[in-house]
Parts: sequence; structure tokens; C-alpha cells
Amino acid sequence: MTVEKNIFLTSQQIQQKTKRIAYQILESNSKEKEIVLAGITSNGYLFAKEIEKELTNISDISITMCEVSIDKKKPLNPIKTSITSDEYKNKPLVLVDDVLNSGATLIYGIKHFLDVPLKRFKTAVLVNRNHKKYPVKADFKGISLSTTLQEHVVVEFTKSKAVAYLM
Repeated sequence: MTVEKNIFLTSQQIQQKTKRIAYQILESNSKEKEIVLAGITSNGYLFAKEIEKELTNISDISITMCEVSIDKKKPLNPIKTSITSDEYKNKPLVLVDDVLNSGATLIYGIKHFLDVPLKRFKTAVLVNRNHKKYPVKADFKGISLSTTLQEHVVVEFTKSKAVAYLM
């Protein structure tokens, strides 16, 4: 039995949504000279890199990239970041992931960054599913999607394209 992939976001649509999120991030940080984009390892970080490209095209704001490593199977394990806390202390930070499913990954990521004083804290996701287990929301989202609990959202980023589909 083969699993059918139902594409709901094409590469062009993902690019448009990424650009819109970049404008929203810029708007909410219009008076800032620097912003930190913290992408959750794998797709969250790849999506953060795409947002960084768009922000670079539309503004001269300085962007610090941070990769956030969370063990999704054991989220209580220590969370690691590619930069030190001094590098994001008292700065505006956007935590980025590709899909907001139950909210577990995002909430553990948020918890990690609450240990350091930040100027502003926001979250961004490409796909926001409406099955949250934790009280977390995305401040910036590409698309909100109502799905069944059995459906699985997959986002694939390659060098030449990106696609999002339901399985």
C-alpha cells in the first residue's frame, strides 16, 4: 500500500508565505537594528534561513542566526543553541519551526529562552495545525490548517524548492 501525498503548499506558495512572514517580523521590529532568528533543528532552522534571506532582501536589519537543538523524543533533555545566551540577551528573538502540531516542541523551546531576558519574543511557523495539546500560539504563520489527528503534515526543503503535503 502506497501512501498518497496531498500537496497543499507548492514551492512558490511557500516562498510567498515566507516573504509575508518576513515583512511581519520586520514590521513588529521596525525600530530594531538587530534581530535573532532561532530555528529549531532541521526544518525549523531551514525555514529560519529562508526567512533570513527574505529579511536581507527587504531591509538592512542585522540578523543573528541561532540553531536550537531539541530532542523531540525526550524534550526534557537539555536544549542546546548554536550561539551563547549572551549573544541573544536583551535582543528581539523569533523562535521558528516548520509545523506547529501539538505545541510540545515550541513550548519547550520557549521555556529555554525564558531563562534569559529578551527584549521581545515571538514565534513563527510555516504550518499551524489546530490540534494543540499545549497553550502555545504562533505569532507569525504561513497557513492554518485543520486536519484530522491521523493526518501527518510534512514539509520538505531542498536547495531548489520546498513543498508541504499531507499524508
